[in-house]
Amino acid sequence: MRTAQKQKYADDKLVKRLHRKTGQAIGDFNMISAGDRIMVCLSGGKDSYAMLDILLALQQRAPVDFELVAVNLDQKQPGFPEQVLPTYLAGRGVPFEVIEQDTYSVVRRVIREGKTTCGLCSRLRRGALYRYAGEHGFTKIALGHHRDDIIETLFLNLFNGGRIKAMPPKLLSDDGRHVVIRPLAYCSEEDLRRYAELRDFPLIPCDLCGSQPNLQRQVIKEMLTEWKRRHPGRVENIFRAIGHVSPSQLADHELFDFRGLGAVGEQPSVAGEDWLRPPATQQRPDPDTTISVTSGAVSAPRTRGVIHGS
Repeated sequence: MRTAQKQKYADDKLVKRLHRKTGQAIGDFNMISAGDRIMVCLSGGKDSYAMLDILLALQQRAPVDFELVAVNLDQKQPGFPEQVLPTYLAGRGVPFEVIEQDTYSVVRRVIREGKTTCGLCSRLRRGALYRYAGEHGFTKIALGHHRDDIIETLFLNLFNGGRIKAMPPKLLSDDGRHVVIRPLAYCSEEDLRRYAELRDFPLIPCDLCGSQPNLQRQVIKEMLTEWKRRHPGRVENIFRAIGHVSPSQLADHELFDFRGLGAVGEQPSVAGEDWLRPPATQQRPDPDTTISVTSGAVSAPRTRGVIHGS
């Protein structure tokens, strides 16, 4: 009995923590406004299920009214259980739509055997979701990326792309037409895994990419897992650093005006790109100028036809 009480207490704390962190992220980044029609992208994985479940709970007590519609993209993977999500959503009374687009065949045709499929798959999936959102009047697109996804993306870009770049909790698409939000940005993957078990979501694994042995993201995930074990708090500090950037302490001259930086009263240099110019052709010395090699001194020019004497 005592063990059951302790477990219930831990479960209640987990639920409250995830609800609080999600609400905090929504507030910090102004993710949801009054009258929003939000497309909740539901893949069948633990994270998107948790996002929908938490948003539905927050919707009941939110300070503004907004609409939630669950949208699943059926990518025509062989053996995909088509009725799992509709059955679950209908049972919850959640409005939903299923988009059918055979991206699976495209990925299999384009990507050679042994190569990772995630890049192309995600681009095709994003294009389909963006197009659907635009056609059906959605004002926000909610994705289920969590804190660990954001940190992993930071290291993927750092190690493989030479860029300090992660996933922002709120993003404007390149064409300026869509606002993408990540309400789970402050939530850890471990908490979401426990939440999925607690809520007993009917999970659907991704057979297209989930089992690939050569995923760089999996390598990063293993590195972070080891850090969590050996250095408690390190991963939390990394995520905290993503939100506390000091541009003047980095080296991106497009992000910070290093060129115009100077001490008080100092006139900024106007040379600019002149430093990149090739050196000028060396000029021959004036024959009327005597150069002292040993002392480095330059004597005054000699004037022909004039005798200096006493």
